Amino acid sequence: MKKILFVMALSSCLCHFTASAQSKSKEQVQVTINLNAIEKDKVPVTVLTPKIKTSEIVYHFPKIVPGTYSEDDYGRFIDDFKAYDKKGVYMTVSKVDVNSWKISNATQLASISYLVNDTYDIESTHDIFSPVGSNIDAGKNVMLNTHCFVGFFDDFKDVNYKVTVQHPETLWGATSMTDIDASNTSDVFETSRYATLVENPIMYSKPDYTTFKINDMDILIAVYSPNGTHNAEEIAPAMKTMMTAQKNFLGKFNSTKKYSVLIYLSDMQVENDAHGFGALEHPTATTVVMPEMMGVDELGEQLKDVVSHEFFHIVTPLTIHSDEIQNFNYTAPKMSQHLWMYEGVTEYFANLFQVNQGLITEDDFCMRIAGKITNASGMDDTMPFTTMSANVLTKPYKDQYLNVYEKGALIGMCIDIIIREKSNGARGILDLMQKLSNEYGVNKAFKDDELFAKITALTYPEVGDFLKTYVSGNTPIPYDTFLAKMGVTKKGVKSPGNPFIKGQIPYITVDQTTKEIIVRPETELNVFFTELGIKGGDILKEVNMKPYNLDNIYELIQASQTWQNDSPISVKISRGGQEQVITGKIKIPSEDKVGFEATDASKEKLRTAWLKG
Repeated sequence: MKKILFVMALSSCLCHFTASAQSKSKEQVQVTINLNAIEKDKVPVTVLTPKIKTSEIVYHFPKIVPGTYSEDDYGRFIDDFKAYDKKGVYMTVSKVDVNSWKISNATQLASISYLVNDTYDIESTHDIFSPVGSNIDAGKNVMLNTHCFVGFFDDFKDVNYKVTVQHPETLWGATSMTDIDASNTSDVFETSRYATLVENPIMYSKPDYTTFKINDMDILIAVYSPNGTHNAEEIAPAMKTMMTAQKNFLGKFNSTKKYSVLIYLSDMQVENDAHGFGALEHPTATTVVMPEMMGVDELGEQLKDVVSHEFFHIVTPLTIHSDEIQNFNYTAPKMSQHLWMYEGVTEYFANLFQVNQGLITEDDFCMRIAGKITNASGMDDTMPFTTMSANVLTKPYKDQYLNVYEKGALIGMCIDIIIREKSNGARGILDLMQKLSNEYGVNKAFKDDELFAKITALTYPEVGDFLKTYVSGNTPIPYDTFLAKMGVTKKGVKSPGNPFIKGQIPYITVDQTTKEIIVRPETELNVFFTELGIKGGDILKEVNMKPYNLDNIYELIQASQTWQNDSPISVKISRGGQEQVITGKIKIPSEDKVGFEATDASKEKLRTAWLKG
């Protein structure tokens, strides 16, 4: 999953995968989710149980789902849990923990029922990332991440699941699963086991979708835009260009025949809508949450970066993964040591393919790498990456999680550079991943402790030394040394900044009581404010005759990203209780950043193989 902290321009990623497997038996768990009976944003769910042979049975909701790297406890959104025997009589139920319910005299159990609350409209009460959560808006939209609605019985995760979703005729379910019911008001899906169900989200809304084909892969783009600001037809062309480039870059990594992108656009003008922007990866789908207020061009750019990252999980961990992922424990997970590969190499590919396929320039790519080096420098550079990864659910390791998308991507880059140098440009890290996929694959996991040795055997001793020193070791990576191998050296650059924020520090704040936007008085202001004569403590009332406050502050930030230097501007402020209108010209602040450029002509052939090969 890729997470975006909008306004603050911070990004991180979360993604997940669970390998498919065959059902162990012909037993079946039958689930009915009734979207016609929603009351107070709660969906009733009924589960018909398979034959239980034990005196007690426990029904669980996940504590965590693969790749999210946080313990979210989805059972806390379940109400009114009941169990019934074959005569429809209530049975004794006790709550074991926040995610689990125990049913006594379980041999007589016939069904259970419960109500599911959504997560979007109460995000202030929890930390669940929006694309992992659920939305329940009767008659309009249901973001049905299946792990939020369906749990599992002890010892029955590997049986067949049959899920029936009853819904209004006006709502259509976008998913990569196949509906085996021809009804317009009922969808029926079957999966071979619980893990496969968890990996197949469904988004119900008024039909707004488009489809296209890339080679032998069917692509579905579905959009929910509550105010009709955007639609699938306008978003699809950029998605098709990007995903075609990805398929060309990946070559033979074609692990799925259908891929769905489910896009939920949040209404930022209401307080109780989703605010966790980014995406959640599944083997055949991605759920995306973005602000609806974005312009179509910027939305396309955000989707390019976010969805491309998720799509590259086709390589890892969908195809290449450890036992910890293949046999994921939803209630007491054991984490893998290799987030540097699952997330880091994936993030590296999400940037490399763009320069490889001509979507960005080499200078753009170098600036992105420079940004990752800067971001990684703010993290703990001596914490062994394998140790952090294996312990990512607990402090202090969880505080370093975001580094998997900064230093993790740079680890992938350095391995790529070593292989390119040793092979005289003939091979790179994509070749390594192809060899690993041949060695393992979707249904064969590797042992966590054996991966480094296998990678070394498939590449060069120098790659093994790098992994031991910089990935499982505590030595900071000398990035300049590795980039110099490709003829790339450091340089200082000036980059356009944002008038209202520098790095992670905003120049404005909000009075939560009055909702007024206030220029922070304790901050040294940039040229945008000083040239207009705006001072700390001033209240920003209007910009270019449009009123702004807490309710639409995101729109102000969004608009500022399109401003041009020396364009006219008017700002209404309140200073000392007196309102005044200031007119002048926009001055865009600049920021000093570290960049890289190609300077060694003797390495041009090798550098071209790295970026274009």
